[in-house]
Amino acid sequence: MSGRINQPNRVETWLLQDGEKRLTISEDAKIPNAATFVLRAQDHTLGNMLRAQLLLDPTVLFAGYKLPHPLENVISIKIQTDERSNPADALKRACQQLINQTLSIKKQFQDQARNIEMGMGPDAAVAQPATGGYDPYGDGFGAATQVPARDNNAGDVYDF
Repeated sequence: MSGRINQPNRVETWLLQDGEKRLTISEDAKIPNAATFVLRAQDHTLGNMLRAQLLLDPTVLFAGYKLPHPLENVISIKIQTDERSNPADALKRACQQLINQTLSIKKQFQDQARNIEMGMGPDAAVAQPATGGYDPYGDGFGAATQVPARDNNAGDVYDF
């Protein structure tokens, strides 16, 4: 007998029921510019990424998430912003930034894989964004944290 009697079917925890919404929003009546977003069929992976991205936004005063129950794939995200923005717009910006980052990482990976397939090695020049680095909110802070160029004659060894 296994100890997983109460554990729900894994597939069913990721599917939405008929008429069930993936996202629900409720404004906080006690705190100005605050709202709670409930995301169904999601877990710590998305919750932590959204929280981290929201905290990079200069208009966000607070961002946190919780997984109310470990057997349910539902996360609750609380966002409070200053008067320059609202929580829904902050969440939209964070989602868009995460999408852009993911696409950028995918492109860099594909470029590196193509370089390796062509025998150029992982240190071959890969086109970098013309903006001078990743700057998520256009405030100039992201571009200042660029990684310096590597010396291609450093003698690195790669096992692929």
